[in-house]
Amino acid sequence: MSSGDRAAQNYSYTHLSAGDLLRAERAREGSEFGQLIDNYIKQGRIVPVAITINLLRKAMEETMQKDDKKFRFLIDGFPRNEDNLTGWNTVMVDKADVKFVLFFDCSNEVCIDRCLERGKSSGRTDDNRESLEKRIQTYLQSTRPIIELYEKHGKVRTVDASRSVDKVFADVKAVLDKEG
Repeated sequence: MSSGDRAAQNYSYTHLSAGDLLRAERAREGSEFGQLIDNYIKQGRIVPVAITINLLRKAMEETMQKDDKKFRFLIDGFPRNEDNLTGWNTVMVDKADVKFVLFFDCSNEVCIDRCLERGKSSGRTDDNRESLEKRIQTYLQSTRPIIELYEKHGKVRTVDASRSVDKVFADVKAVLDKEG
C-alpha cells in the first residue's frame, strides 16, 4: 500500500492518483484519448493537461456526490509541469484550495530501482529503464521547477522517501497531523 493510500485511510482524504486515472482512461473501452495517453506514457512525457485535469475534476466531483463529507483530496502526481499548474489554476481556482505539496524526495537511482522492481509485477509499460530515464529528464526539466515555485510560497512539505515504507509513512503522518 502506498503512502498516499495509507494517508487516505488514516485521515479524511480521498487519494486520487493522476497516473492511475490516466491508465484507467487509457484502458477504458471506447476512450477517445486511450492511444494518445498510451503514447505519452511510453515516451515518459506528460499527458496534455486538458485530459488529466478533466479526469481529476470528474473524480473529485463523483467522490463528493457520493459523500459530501469527502471534500479533502490527496492528489498524487499532479501538477507535473507549468502547463499542468496553469490548467489547475484556470479550471480549479474557485473549486479547490491547495493547502500544501507533499514532496517525496529520493535519488534518481532509488527511483529507478524501485520502479524496475515494481515493473516485475505491475504490467506498466513505463516500468523499464528507457522510459524511466526519460521520465527523470522530464521531472528535472518540468516538475522540479513547479516544486521550487511552491517552495517559494512556503507550501512544500518534504519527506525523505529513500527509507522504508514505515519510516516514510511516519513522516507523512507527522505532516498530516500538523496540517490538520
